[in-house]
Amino acid sequence: MTLPSHLPFTGRHAFQRGTIPLPSSRLMTEIHPSEQQGIFIPKIVSKPLKPGYGIKIGIFAGIHGDEEAGTLATQELIRWAAEKPEELHDYELHFFPICNPSGRNLGTRHSHSGLDLNREFWFGSTEPEVVYLESELRREKYDGIVSLHSDDTSDGCYGFVSGDLLSEHLLEPALQAASEFLPRNEVPIIDGFLASCGIIKEGYLGILSAPPEQRPRALEIVFETPALAPMPQQVKATVAAVKRILAEYRELQAYAANL
Repeated sequence: MTLPSHLPFTGRHAFQRGTIPLPSSRLMTEIHPSEQQGIFIPKIVSKPLKPGYGIKIGIFAGIHGDEEAGTLATQELIRWAAEKPEELHDYELHFFPICNPSGRNLGTRHSHSGLDLNREFWFGSTEPEVVYLESELRREKYDGIVSLHSDDTSDGCYGFVSGDLLSEHLLEPALQAASEFLPRNEVPIIDGFLASCGIIKEGYLGILSAPPEQRPRALEIVFETPALAPMPQQVKATVAAVKRILAEYRELQAYAANL
């Protein structure tokens, strides 16, 4: 993954612990290696234009190492945050573009330990990637979590919703935005779950999510592209979906504030 020129860093080649200030005062990269395992997970933070204000959203990609579309889409979103901060308004965005660096290097869904990391959360896992990501999820207490995936058994885009009741109302317009580039999966059973117009309200246990004890619950959306579709279309669909989620969430928050 190549980040914008002023973010000259990838998780694989990071070499020190800490926070690196970037030329833009709103952007910084945090590096958190596991010294025992040599695991480096990059985190890029885009601060809101007004310090002290911000809806905090975590955007996670690459928890399955062979799902490149989410990582590439996150790269585009990082570039957008750097080049057009005025479009983010009051959002504080935390980007995790490569959550499974060893799996990405191997080109496999699983990590180097042979485990599907997206079934390990909140069960006391000792996998270094999961331990670190759980600590971030607890520390940051995100208002929203968007996880980016691709599915090689699907012919269209779809998603899972959980947490805040707003999640479903945000996924629908996101799928509409993505449909400019890729079709929606309309079948009634997707990935073994009941689905309605590409929206699934159930899900797997152990996926990357807010801490079980967090209150109020974060909105949680998993967005999936069809992995066999052309990569540029997957990236465009994902970027469009995330931008629509952010736009719709802001509108809903503004509406609620005026009630």
